[in-house]
Amino acid sequence: MGNLLTFPEGLPTLRDYFMNVLVCDPISPKGIALLQKRPEFTVTVLKQKMPEADLLPLVKDAQAIVVRSETKITRKVIDAAPALRVVGRAGVGVDNVDVEAATQRGIVVMNTPGGNTISTAELTFSMLMALARKIPQAHLSMKEGKWNRKEFQGTELYNKTLGILGMGRIGSEVAKRALAFGMKVVAYDPYLSLARAKALQVDLKERVEDVYHEADFITVHMPMTEETKGMVNAAAFARMKKGVRVLNCARGGIINEADLYAALVSGAVGGAGLDVYETEPPPAVFPLRSLPQVVMTPHLGASTEEAQENVGIEVAEAITDYLLTGAVRNAVNLPSLDAQTFAAVKPFLTLGEKLGRLLAQLAPKRNDRIDITYGGKAQQWPTDPITRAVLKGFLEMAGGKEVNQVNVRALAASLGLQVQEIKSSEETDFNEWLHVAVFSGDQRFSVGGSVFGARSLPRIVRLNGQPVEIVPEGVLFLMNNKDRPGIVGYIGTLMGRHNVNIASMSLGRDKAGGRALSVLNLDSVPPRELLEEIGKDPDISNVRVVSL
Repeated sequence: MGNLLTFPEGLPTLRDYFMNVLVCDPISPKGIALLQKRPEFTVTVLKQKMPEADLLPLVKDAQAIVVRSETKITRKVIDAAPALRVVGRAGVGVDNVDVEAATQRGIVVMNTPGGNTISTAELTFSMLMALARKIPQAHLSMKEGKWNRKEFQGTELYNKTLGILGMGRIGSEVAKRALAFGMKVVAYDPYLSLARAKALQVDLKERVEDVYHEADFITVHMPMTEETKGMVNAAAFARMKKGVRVLNCARGGIINEADLYAALVSGAVGGAGLDVYETEPPPAVFPLRSLPQVVMTPHLGASTEEAQENVGIEVAEAITDYLLTGAVRNAVNLPSLDAQTFAAVKPFLTLGEKLGRLLAQLAPKRNDRIDITYGGKAQQWPTDPITRAVLKGFLEMAGGKEVNQVNVRALAASLGLQVQEIKSSEETDFNEWLHVAVFSGDQRFSVGGSVFGARSLPRIVRLNGQPVEIVPEGVLFLMNNKDRPGIVGYIGTLMGRHNVNIASMSLGRDKAGGRALSVLNLDSVPPRELLEEIGKDPDISNVRVVSL
């Protein structure tokens, strides 16, 4: 016991001089080595996946936790880690991390959004070639000792048309490879600008149906959103060329698997290549397994040595930078602000995201430019975090759950959306204000907001040039109408008849008897029948329902 090193009470212990990094899931050895070579870190690498109950005591002293997709960082795990400062996800999705609980604790959650782009694009193109030349089926036949050359006659890619649904990072890489093979590429992405499509040398279609009509092969590269869930279904297959081959290496659930099975059995679809599924792993009884024209892989999009090495190194470098210098990169939940500035601008981060989300539902999907104007005292703030919050709200429909404050500028650039920040000295009724305008061709849509009172309550104060006062929460009902007596009561009566409660109302008009803008906060989404009934009134137009 004489050699035991002790410290007098009140002085630091050895533990205080080291930061504990817990690696819960396998990442590349190079990533682990980067962490281990730092003398400030004590690195613990778990050898197997731990159930939550066994994980709780292990996270007690951790300042950083590294995961892939296997380990779930739940609220209970976060509560059991009082020293935790950062969670690093080696990969894109953070569905296995309770980001809200981490944010409430001030814990940074980081991901590695760019590490698997090439590997997923290459897998998609491998699937494409396998479908065209029936390579897996021919391989299996040869293994069985057969020699059936006629049975496996394929088709060339040259001069064929590839339809790409979604032209983000991965879709763009697939397009480059298809063009190199002499394919014609048609694409559908309602958020991609025409200039960006021209630079990528793809024929951008206004309607997804136009892709369905022309394409010999169709590959999906869209995020999973309410808009894209199940979008490739029986109705879509009915519009495609007979014998089309379809691929999904993006997100399970975008292609309706039951409808795909029926289309394959009927011959409407000639083949399918799937790397992702509605349920992963698929159930034991899975009809698509039985079809020889279906090529299946077990979610291998990021499963290359290079991709795993890239994301392992990327997450290790990001965690090291944050723990040692405070630098934040690839964070999904934290703007890069000191505590005092963050407290001052936080209400406008919330407001900015709401303004962006509102405009995304009012403006067309394809836009050329977005202008974000800071007025009054807001000119003195660091604008980048607020601009990113606006873009996050505006681009959520385009990018899905993967959109965050870190990657929004890159996503905007990939869509050809120009982002302009403006500082204005215009005098208004507000001490500090934010205005966002979106331009689509010769169309302009705009919304402005400020915060009210000591509690800094966000409010929308201008909509397409008209003054309003709207609480940016929940369900909003918007309409233009002729300024006539009784129209407010008429709308209220219709809402009541359909059991829709009005929480608050904002009315504005250009002049007495002129055009008016009515905005209602509702407690629930109004049914379609109600909206159709309101739309029949000749004095009412532009009826919209948006969710904030």
